[in-house]
Amino acid sequence: MHAISKIGKRFWYITPISVTDRPILGMVVGDNKTLMIDAGNSIDHANYFLKELLKREVPNPNMVVLTHWHWDHIFGLSALLNTVSIASKETKKEMEKLIPLSWSDEALDARVKEGAEIEFCAKAIKEEFTDHRDIRIVLPDVTFEKRVEIDLGGVTCIVQHVGGDHAADSVIVYIKEEKILFLGDCIYPDIFSEKENYTIKEILPLLDELESFDADTYIPSHQKPISKEEFNQEAAKLRTIAKYTDICGGDKQKIMEEYEKYVKRELTEDERETIADFVNGY
Repeated sequence: MHAISKIGKRFWYITPISVTDRPILGMVVGDNKTLMIDAGNSIDHANYFLKELLKREVPNPNMVVLTHWHWDHIFGLSALLNTVSIASKETKKEMEKLIPLSWSDEALDARVKEGAEIEFCAKAIKEEFTDHRDIRIVLPDVTFEKRVEIDLGGVTCIVQHVGGDHAADSVIVYIKEEKILFLGDCIYPDIFSEKENYTIKEILPLLDELESFDADTYIPSHQKPISKEEFNQEAAKLRTIAKYTDICGGDKQKIMEEYEKYVKRELTEDERETIADFVNGY
């Protein structure tokens, strides 16, 4: 079940649901304008968030920013037709490719079979759209290349393209006065290749860019918000595993031995998975 939470004075969000792959959606409330972050994985998802916020006297958004092109972040856009939608040029380009596709069970199964879709996404789409499959791809109204700054009145949002392994078009939203960095999915591995993976060449510049923001709270789309300390621990883990992947030439056993020496304890399940992802991407 979803919960609606507030961080600081101006940021509201809805918690994620993994079964139907509903990510966190955010709302930044300025004195003059309101900005939604991501459109949700369906009209129902977007409408539920807006309805719950109206109960808390939060107005409907004037603008919505899309963090990247994956279905769970954009399928709700057709519920926001009176809202100006903003995305990177890359995101729009990827969304255009989705327009001719069918989303029936048969079409999804066929795309999974030919490797154009992954089982996880096909299953989640079927779970989210049980009664009807009226999926309409709505393209963003405004596009940008690297960075756009939005003044909502009393609060500023910096929307910046950062890329990463998960999606090359990923953007983050930095809510300056609240010191909140909305990560979207940028810090996650590539789950769409034959083998889930992280690459050294993508993760290190991404971390450099994320660390340049002065944030106290970080919001990864499919988890709970994390503190600066938790983010720093995650970043250090990724950097260290990337380093040992390079030193050990992608040899899984050696990387595990080196990392175990470094942390001076047995590895956690999460660390083992991350090492496997780096080996796959090496």
